[in-house]
Amino acid sequence: MSTPQQRPATTTAASSTTVPLASSATSSTAASRPPAQPATIETSTPAHGEGTHVEVRPSTAAGATAQVEPVSVPELLARGRTLCIPPLRAAIARLAPPMDAVAAYHFGWTDQAGNPIAGDGGKAIRPALALLSAEAAGAQAAAGVPGGVAVELVHNFSLLHDDLMDGDETRRHRATAWTVFGPAQAILVGDALATLGTEVLLDAGQSAATPADAARAVRLLTTATRKLIDGQAQDLSFEHRDVVTVEECLAMEGNKTGALLAAASAIGAVLAGADDRTADALERYGHHLGLAFQAVDDLLGIWGATEVTGKPHWGDLRQRKKSLPVAAALAEGGAASRQLAELLADPKGRGEESEEVLAGRAALIEQAGGRAWTQEEARRQHTTALAALDEVPMADEVRERFVALAEFVVVRER
Repeated sequence: MSTPQQRPATTTAASSTTVPLASSATSSTAASRPPAQPATIETSTPAHGEGTHVEVRPSTAAGATAQVEPVSVPELLARGRTLCIPPLRAAIARLAPPMDAVAAYHFGWTDQAGNPIAGDGGKAIRPALALLSAEAAGAQAAAGVPGGVAVELVHNFSLLHDDLMDGDETRRHRATAWTVFGPAQAILVGDALATLGTEVLLDAGQSAATPADAARAVRLLTTATRKLIDGQAQDLSFEHRDVVTVEECLAMEGNKTGALLAAASAIGAVLAGADDRTADALERYGHHLGLAFQAVDDLLGIWGATEVTGKPHWGDLRQRKKSLPVAAALAEGGAASRQLAELLADPKGRGEESEEVLAGRAALIEQAGGRAWTQEEARRQHTTALAALDEVPMADEVRERFVALAEFVVVRER
């Protein structure tokens, strides 16, 4: 991996918070299939508020006779919601009151009074990956539904606890659960969601999957959950350190974000009975996709627009999080880097900095090359994720869907 010290101190990032892709939409191919040709990536922001629309129009591979249909990421995400939300609601209904109501509010299904609403339940990338991984193993997408539900439950367990630990008062454009129902309820519901994830997988062993494959899926998910918690602990500890290396930051983000996306990318295949080689390759795809996802999230955490992301403006800077742009800027060593280090080491005003002060710190991070380096790191992780797909024999249309989701991760704006 190239390090911040190896890039020129004068690197200037593009003004966009998205990460443009300069390469093709497919990775270098395995010897068993012809090299893929560059794909056309079209992006737009639809009126219905689903964020950046990514449509990948793959070109025909050399020597191939068939053209794969364009992939619409919103349709992939919508499929994940359509198949996974009903069993997700059924799982939430198992919780005792008032935890069921708190969870329904957190998922965006109800308002504070419990009235049903058409809320924003998130991007649903993880359920979409779980369904795709089942298809990669030659099964129907439905075989991955228990995995998609379980991963989404664990993901939202982490969000409930993260919001409380970080003191975040808004998520998805409305008040976080802990601010509405209190910290105790947020903690309890988070714990319950994590437990429900395991329960859903064990139930699958009595119906959709074999008991042995369900047990493999449980181990996959619980290992990912433990790594996620490790990553959150690392992230919190970094807030109280003046300097965190890029390598430490990548290790933390590999745990906090990469582990669960890795599980999502393999769990459907595991439930469908895929062998370890296939599952391991899909896990690697998800792990590196998670690192790309988090790199973009780190960019949005500093330069993202609140009206788009639904998160507090300058939230990461206010908490002095040592995200990738910050770690890369601190490692650069130039004048802007040194000034940034001095400001972050000063305990005065921690958490109470003005908008002007936070804007100045964001400018220093950009001047030190932290923004540009993080954009490039997202591209590197994206390329590595696609390379892992070459190890899995799968239908071309399934492969292109994995590719399209990877593109979505690095060009999203929320």
